[in-house]
Amino acid sequence: MGLLAISRAGNVVVVMIDRAPANAMNIELLEEVSSAAAGLAADPPSAVVLSGREGFFSAGADLKAMPGYGPEEQRRMVAGINAMALAIYGLPCPVVGAITGHAIAGGLVLALCTDVRIAAEEGRYGLTEVKVGVPYPQAAIGVVRAELSPHAARWLAFGNQLIDAGECLRLGVFDEVLPAEEVPARALTLAHELAAFPAGTYARTKRELRGATLESLRAAAAQDPLLDRWVGERS
Repeated sequence: MGLLAISRAGNVVVVMIDRAPANAMNIELLEEVSSAAAGLAADPPSAVVLSGREGFFSAGADLKAMPGYGPEEQRRMVAGINAMALAIYGLPCPVVGAITGHAIAGGLVLALCTDVRIAAEEGRYGLTEVKVGVPYPQAAIGVVRAELSPHAARWLAFGNQLIDAGECLRLGVFDEVLPAEEVPARALTLAHELAAFPAGTYARTKRELRGATLESLRAAAAQDPLLDRWVGERS
């Protein structure tokens, strides 16, 4: 059974992450998101909405599964996080994030990979990797660095606190904050608006904004030191 629900709303593709209960990222989910993004990149739709389940966008890496992962599975997790971030961040078409609830650690990184972010006011959000002793893979920390102001990146990555949507809006993490039940419809409306723009010009502008960053992150991900060892002993 797949962990994504993919549908179409006219010329917009809606990709909903659906791994109960909290959309925590295991190997299978990471690889499924990357595979879906690769398919979208090969034949770009007019726009994409990336959504979570009700109440959760994603709780980040599956901390219940990870203690049982051996070296090869940890390597696949690191490679999977890098591949997922690069694939979503690099999509040439408009990508609207429907942040339907809590987005924590890798879940917030995934939200940052979208172009425009509409978030549920009821959710809690933060980068808590340091707090739980999980180093950032290279593409993940690179997206944080590229998409957040230095102040916001420092506050979230070093503070390791969960904050509300209003504070995220103030920090520039999100673009709009709405009641949770309104998020999917607003994200879809915005995706249709962006889909009406000339596709080639949008893709070129996105490439010019993100191209150098993506090239650097791909090179860093290929040589990610965490591929040799990710979690275990705290360092």
